Amino acid sequence: MVKIVSLGVLRQEAGTKPIILANAFDLNSFTYFKRSGVREMITFFSRTFVERTQKGQRQSIQHEEYNCHVYVRQDGLAGIVVCDQDYPPRVAFALMNKMLEEFNKETNGSWAQNPGNGSLDWAPLTKALEDYQDPTKADKISAIQKELDETTAVLSKTIDSVLERGEKLDDLVSKSADLSSQSKVFYKQAKKTNSCCVVM
Repeated sequence: MVKIVSLGVLRQEAGTKPIILANAFDLNSFTYFKRSGVREMITFFSRTFVERTQKGQRQSIQHEEYNCHVYVRQDGLAGIVVCDQDYPPRVAFALMNKMLEEFNKETNGSWAQNPGNGSLDWAPLTKALEDYQDPTKADKISAIQKELDETTAVLSKTIDSVLERGEKLDDLVSKSADLSSQSKVFYKQAKKTNSCCVVM
């Protein structure tokens, strides 16, 4: 199942641990008793990964069945998306870029002086967490890819399913006017050669 677990906006400063400016969690997939521990682990990983990411760099770190996508801008504003491995990284980074731009714009750059530790209650982050749970709804390219995958699945019928009931491919080949006698001989020889490998 494709799922985002957490979104975070942090400030990276030289010589100190990154400061959490805002974050949002969706921990409904975890049992009630595990949620606080999971939240603490995500906070720990967020700070650690942002601290170890160079300014201007993006990276994806895999931990167990989750990916942590991190981006630190040149000005030190950083974002992190924690999601399962099925979530498309391109969509995660696009979401992160959008959130960081909006955050910077709404705070007029005051985030650089904010004491942090999640003290900013920023509603757009929570809304983005909800809106981007299904990447095909939030991202046009993912939606197109999903449609293509469905179309491919429909078109991937075997020759046998296309043939009418009771018809055999051998009969169609022998009756075909589109095939030369050489092609018909080739088909029969190929079938005979491949028949030794069929496991019944």
